[in-house]
Order: sequence, then C-alpha cells, then structure tokens
Amino acid sequence: MKLPVGRLFWKCFAVLWLAMVAAFVCAGLYMRLSGHAPPPPPSEPSRWLFLIPVLSGAAVGLPVAFALAWYLAKPLHHLSMALRHAARARFDVRVLPLLGSRRDELVELAREFDHMAALLQQAAAQHRQLFHDVSHELRSPLARIQAAVGLMQQNPQSGLVMAERIAREAEQLDRLIEELLTLHKLEAGAIGPVRERVDVMELLTDIAQDAAFEAQARACAVTLDAPGSFVAEVAGETLYRAFENVVRNAVKYTAPNTTVEIHAQVSAPPNPDGGDVKWLEVSVCDRGPGVPAELCETIFEPFRRLEPHRHEGAAQAVPGTGLGLAIAQRALALHGGSIRAMPRAGGGLCVTARLPSAVTSAPASEHA
Repeated sequence: MKLPVGRLFWKCFAVLWLAMVAAFVCAGLYMRLSGHAPPPPPSEPSRWLFLIPVLSGAAVGLPVAFALAWYLAKPLHHLSMALRHAARARFDVRVLPLLGSRRDELVELAREFDHMAALLQQAAAQHRQLFHDVSHELRSPLARIQAAVGLMQQNPQSGLVMAERIAREAEQLDRLIEELLTLHKLEAGAIGPVRERVDVMELLTDIAQDAAFEAQARACAVTLDAPGSFVAEVAGETLYRAFENVVRNAVKYTAPNTTVEIHAQVSAPPNPDGGDVKWLEVSVCDRGPGVPAELCETIFEPFRRLEPHRHEGAAQAVPGTGLGLAIAQRALALHGGSIRAMPRAGGGLCVTARLPSAVTSAPASEHA
C-alpha cells in the first residue's frame, strides 16, 4: 500500500532536524554565557566541526520523521479513500475497523466519519424506499385511470360511470401529491415559525365532530373527553392536520360497531426547569386489528401501513397513502412534541401525542 508520506515526511524531518540543531546551539550558548569551560579543543581543530550537529540531527531525524509520517499518514489514507467512496455515494465503507488499536484524535475523527457515513447510508436507503413507494402509489391510480379510459372507449354507454371513476382516482392523486408536499415541507423545515394562539381543545372538538360524521358510514362512534382548555402557540393548520390524521386513521382501522375514544388531559411540566410550559397529552384509541409492539415505531414511517385485514372472513383493503402518521409525527416534532403508539389491551391501538404550550429547547424525547 503506497501512502502519501512525501510532504508529511519532509515536514516532520525539518521539525526534528531544526529541533536537534537548536538543542546543540542552545547548549553551546549556555556553556559560553555561564562561564563553563568548553572541552579542550583537539590539537588541530577541524574546520568541519560545525557539521557534527547538522549531520547527527539528520541521522536521527530521518528514520524518526519517516516513522512519524507513516504513523500519521496511514489513517489519513484510509479517511481519504473513504471520502472518495462517499463522494461516489458509497456509504458502506467504515474507517474505524482499519485503525486497529490506535487511541488518539485520529480515531475520534474516524469514529465521527463512520457515524456520518451510517447516517448518510440510512438516509440514502430511505430515499430509495421513498422513491419506490411514491412510484408504486402513483402507478396504481394511473393504471386505473387508463383502464377506465379503455373501457369508456370500448363501451361509450359507460362514459358517465367511468368519468366518475376517473374523477375519484384524480382526487386520490391530488391528495397523495398534497400529502407528499406537506411531508417534504415538514422534513425540510420549510414550514415557517408563523404561529398563533390556539385552544387545542376546541381544535380537537372540531376534529372529533368531523370524524364522528365519517364514522357513521361504518356504524362506528367517536367520543371525546377533553375538559377545560389548552391554549398553545402553534401553527394551527399544521397541528390540525396532525391530529386529524391520527383520528381519521383510528376511524379507518377500527372494527364496525366499535368506538374510537379520544382523551385529552393537561399535565404540569415534567421537571422544575419547565417554567410555565404545560403539556397536553392526547390519546386516540381504536378497536382495530392493532399493531405488534415491536412494529409500533415503524407505522410513523412514510408509506408504512397495515396489510389488508380480515373482518368476518372477508379481506378488506384499507384506503389511504400511508403518509398520515408520518405527517403527524413531523408536525408534532415541529412544535417540540412527540408521538408514540402502543397495542391496546383487549385489541386495537392507542396513539398518544404530547404537545407543549410553547416550543421548548429540550428534545421531545425527554418528555415522552
């Protein structure tokens, strides 16, 4: 393995050589100024006597400088190669295992690089998965639109029915694109800090009323227990969208003839440093098929939704884009809050969101 030790070697050698020459000169000056008698000169002083410190410095400095340059250049070479791989979007290269048992600042640098590469690798995988999911979600309604157009051409009498089908698919495409844009804005921080004072309890009341109307079509009910008020400085439309997604998701998955329960309660700051900031905890519980505990975190990933479930022996596909809970999670994080899910005793799922009355500097996870 060829290491680029050239310039580094000469810099190390120059420093070592100058240090040794300076040591000889300082020793001579000290002896002269302190009055100590120098060693007796030889019977015939040599004119080349001054070369002794120069040559001895070179003799010692050359091997030491080479060893030092090699020791420093080896991890730098590994880092350089890893950076070249990263520039070509290859984030699977790790530097720390190549450094062996070193314990210095270069090891810390390698550890930070490996951490960065792991994050980039994860982000690249998520982007590839997102691209695949978006392509799949767009392909399905487009295929149905093309099929409807083909049927309409073959049977002009079915034009009205097919036109209604095309309109529904176009609405689904529009909704998907709108949710993708919302998710992108939340992840990119493009939704600005424009906030207003909103009573979140009133916001939940409006959401519950709309959800109860939709739930009637499935013989379901929606109940709300939200006493008092909770005024917070929030982006009202974004927060409304977050809670609406959670509630509508529960209505969508709960079994017929069951009730979606919404509970909201205000709690004091979890620590003395919380100041006057209060927290609102909102729980939305359904009686749907539920989610295994080990998969509860994954439902907040984009396009992650349950497989078609069975009710009374018939498979039922649940409509949607799989973006609702992802948007809710990022919207609550924007406000300094958090959201989590857990299986419900007796069947179903409970999604719990926590929201501060004002954005705090502490991470949301600390209050979860």
